[in-house]
Amino acid sequence: MSEILHSRIIGSGTPLIILHGFLGMSDNWKTLGAKYAENGYETHLIDQRNHGKSFHSQNFNYDLLSDDLKRYIKHHTLGKICIIGHSMGGKTAMQFACDHTELTEKLIVADISPKYYPPHHHDIINGLRALDFEKIKSRGDADAELSKFLSDFGTRQFLLKNLFWAEKGKLALRFNLPVLSTKMEEIGENISATAQFGGPTLFLKGDASEYVAETDLPEIKRHFPLAKIDTIENAGHWVHAANPTQFFEKSLAFMNS
Repeated sequence: MSEILHSRIIGSGTPLIILHGFLGMSDNWKTLGAKYAENGYETHLIDQRNHGKSFHSQNFNYDLLSDDLKRYIKHHTLGKICIIGHSMGGKTAMQFACDHTELTEKLIVADISPKYYPPHHHDIINGLRALDFEKIKSRGDADAELSKFLSDFGTRQFLLKNLFWAEKGKLALRFNLPVLSTKMEEIGENISATAQFGGPTLFLKGDASEYVAETDLPEIKRHFPLAKIDTIENAGHWVHAANPTQFFEKSLAFMNS
């Protein structure tokens, strides 16, 4: 029996699946998820494999992440879904929509393109690897150690949301760092060359982010012929966190249209 992804389900109505980015988890979308739920969506906040409370695996690539999602949808008998994915979750969402057009109503991709991105998370991985939970006994201790590698407070707070008490007096990280740190190439991979989804698609990019460039447009259109691209103001890569109001308004309008 294959394992089913862990999720938090809020509300009722049209099924909406939300996928976090690399080293994130379903909790990152709790506030926005509740707002979609208030507006007629049964919102499924997913932990992808090797993240959050979902199962750990030695294997990790977008074909597998897409398969995980199909199994999840079948398990919960959801039928056609709307899907929102950020960054790595956006790649999973794109791959899934192309693999399973029959299950995808609408696709929203947050600040990522279908292209290849070279590995660029080395500082984060090195910082996380340096956390020694024999010595670290609090979130403050962990933050102090991480700050030697990462100056940005927001990034550290995002990562430290993954801390939990694995046992009495012993902190740990929820994501599967040993595997994810060796899969950096996979996380940057482009979606399958022949993949295509002909349904309604919206790309939402941050105006201060460099992840989605003008030059990506031909490749986006090749995979997603109906794609529209819109910009979230005053936002970097974490578009939904930087400007949640505008992100919510634009995504909801698109799903309701």
